[in-house]
Amino acid sequence: MDDASEEVQRVSDALEEVDKIADVEERVRARNQVLALQAKRTKTWHEERRQLVLELRAEEPPVSIRAIAARLAMSPGVVQDIVRGHTGSWANRKKGED
Repeated sequence: MDDASEEVQRVSDALEEVDKIADVEERVRARNQVLALQAKRTKTWHEERRQLVLELRAEEPPVSIRAIAARLAMSPGVVQDIVRGHTGSWANRKKGED
C-alpha cells in the first residue's frame, strides 16, 4: 500500500469510529465537526485537482482524458467536466451547456 492509500485508509477508519459513537447527539455533533473541517478544504482541494488536470491536458502531446482519469483515480466524466470548466451539479448549469 502506498503512502496516499495509507493516509486515506486512516481517514476512513477515523470516520468509521465517528459513525460508531453510541450517543446520537454526540455522533451528530462529531459529524458536524467533520463536515465543517472538510468544507474548509473542499475549495482548495478542487482547485488543486483542477490545476493538475489542466496542466496534464496542456502537455505536448496532451494527456488523454482517460489517462488522466486513471492516474488520478476519478471518472473520465469528472475529468471532462473539469476540462470544460463545469462545476456543480447538472441542475445548476445553464441551458445549452453540455
